[in-house]
Amino acid sequence: MIQHDAKGEVYFGKWEFFLQGVIFLSLLDFAFETLPDLSEAQTRWVRAVEVFTISIFTLEYLVRAIFSRHRSKYIFGFFGIIDLISILPFFLGMVIDLRSLRAIRMLRLFRILKLARYSKAIRRMHRAFVISREEIVLFAVSALIMIYLAGVGIYYFEHEAQPKVFRSMFDGLWWAVATLTTVGYGDSYPITAGGRLFTFLILIIGLGIIAVPTGMVASALSKARQAEDEEEKEKDDSPPE
Repeated sequence: MIQHDAKGEVYFGKWEFFLQGVIFLSLLDFAFETLPDLSEAQTRWVRAVEVFTISIFTLEYLVRAIFSRHRSKYIFGFFGIIDLISILPFFLGMVIDLRSLRAIRMLRLFRILKLARYSKAIRRMHRAFVISREEIVLFAVSALIMIYLAGVGIYYFEHEAQPKVFRSMFDGLWWAVATLTTVGYGDSYPITAGGRLFTFLILIIGLGIIAVPTGMVASALSKARQAEDEEEKEKDDSPPE
């Protein structure tokens, strides 16, 4: 008998652990496929695992699409689209050669998003982003503005001293991204006194750029966990039907 969850989607019960294992198996198989000099036997095994996982994913998609209480909501919803994208490259590969269409083959990586359906922690993370989405958008816009100003600033400080390194503002923007994220690849760095002082200020700001969203997400995760506890408490306190 088909079971449904609170949202009306198909619930597989203990089989969901099996589906999670198939997801991990498919991702591992995708990694093995990229190994060079695979023997003919190994290639057949990789292909067999791909066919097996696709068969499971296709069956899961069909069951959910047919037996969900709100079919259109599932099919056009987030998880329905992810489930479809996860199997689409395989069937397209039966019609056209995808070796030249690497972007389509990369769609198989969307299978990892299927784990969000089965992970309570990932669902909590999604809720946390929803809670703090306005602050995150505001911060992202501020970060982009800061990156642009940093790129312009370092270009005017260093262009005359290093015309081959900072040839244009785009080189300055690359430096700004690497510096604000505190990565610093070392392919471009200031040599003038003004440029070094400017870099010091940018590094301080970069530390704040990393810390601020971390604090926002941590606070939102706490609120999401609290909301989940309240929902579970309401379920426990509600009288049985």
